[in-house]
Amino acid sequence: MKAFSVTILGCGSATPTKLRYPSSQLINIHDKLILLDCGEGTQMQMRRFFIKNNRINYILISHLHGDHYLGLMGLLFTFHLFGRTEEMHLYAPQDLKEIIDLQLKVSKSQLLYPLIFHAITSDTKDLLFESNTFKVFSFPLQHSVPCWGFVFEEKETGCKIKKSFIEQEHPNIEDIQKIKKGEDYINIEGVIFKNEEITMPGDALRSYAYCSDTLYDENIIPYIENTTLLYHEATFMHDKADIARQKFHATAKEAATIACKANVKKLILGHFSARYEDTFPLLSEAREYFPNTVEAEDGLKIEVNSSI
Repeated sequence: MKAFSVTILGCGSATPTKLRYPSSQLINIHDKLILLDCGEGTQMQMRRFFIKNNRINYILISHLHGDHYLGLMGLLFTFHLFGRTEEMHLYAPQDLKEIIDLQLKVSKSQLLYPLIFHAITSDTKDLLFESNTFKVFSFPLQHSVPCWGFVFEEKETGCKIKKSFIEQEHPNIEDIQKIKKGEDYINIEGVIFKNEEITMPGDALRSYAYCSDTLYDENIIPYIENTTLLYHEATFMHDKADIARQKFHATAKEAATIACKANVKKLILGHFSARYEDTFPLLSEAREYFPNTVEAEDGLKIEVNSSI
């Protein structure tokens, strides 16, 4: 099974604490590394958790509150100082390009590598980019500034061909592609091998959804429905629901309710207010409504798999 994991680099909200850095995550999907948000200190967390930044070719920024992007310029300059020449793709709200251009201008800097900016503007689920084996989408969230979540979905790869058949018949690449599409196989002696006899069902498709900062909003359910793993912000406990609404955030109970209604397999809570040194009460609150919940912590790595 191909690699698919989520590493929490920071799970705090507005300000860093001694326990939690601001928002940032690293997604490894099929050995492609993608950075989600880049709060203050992200590159220090990458060093702390032994992440090779030269393998990152995509950065996604959900919105322009400082705890989600203030670590970005430092990271971009570090790439430059390390002599990076490979292009970097940055997906973010349009105004971030002006911020980056201004900082490059006033510091009289020109990056050694191409920084390719892609503005996120869609008000529905929108394909950002794809590979041969997965797709990455954005979708709108309800926050005090324009904000987007992200979904990572594996592509259907067809059935698996039995190893015993391959060792016996040695089909070529063209034959393998036909078999994966459901065709039977005929060898040079004219023997017919039925497709169902020489194949097995493919692995169950996996997916991950990231809901950074948002009010409780059931409109996102169609975008994240049946997701294998969901990260949903839970800035407050539900006794602070009024404050959560005022600040366009969600509570642990509300995050769990979304997970339940969206029929996801597992929920990660994060983006905790600095007022909570102990986040176990938020976890307990969420588990009353969605038992398969875990709390984020800096350095936590979760494998995205069907037995999650």
